[in-house]
Amino acid sequence: MKANDIRKMSAEELETKLKELKGELFNLRFQHAINQLENPHKIADVKKDIARVMTILHEKNA
Repeated sequence: MKANDIRKMSAEELETKLKELKGELFNLRFQHAINQLENPHKIADVKKDIARVMTILHEKNA
């Protein structure tokens, strides 16, 4: 996700997106643990998306 796309979202949408990303990260970690993950770099991408969402959410709340 791009930061510009995230900035256009409302606070409620950001909270929802954050929950979705955390669920996706959990699933990716689980797949990685049982060696079914095709692209391990996807975990890092999701972590970065989570960080972007959290940063923008903190900016909006401040």
